Amino acid sequence: MRIQVRRTGGFAGIERHAEVDTSGRADAPEWHALAERVLSAGRGAPPAGVPDGFSYEITVDGRAVYAADPRLTEDQRRLVSRVLKEGA
Repeated sequence: MRIQVRRTGGFAGIERHAEVDTSGRADAPEWHALAERVLSAGRGAPPAGVPDGFSYEITVDGRAVYAADPRLTEDQRRLVSRVLKEGA
């Protein structure tokens, strides 16, 4: 499973992109479960954000959903944080 996160917005307006490929990872089932929950809770179009807040495009195997601060679910926040931290 390939999980991509693109974060835009924020005070400086700097875009950040990261990707994690779960193939061969020992923790792949955990990633898959989290990604599936995020996909089911995500929106098909970018939601309205707040000034200087971040907006996110989360893509899992080609299927994209959108989220924005401050209305991220806990699962969305966890997945975004993990991908941006561990992804390249």
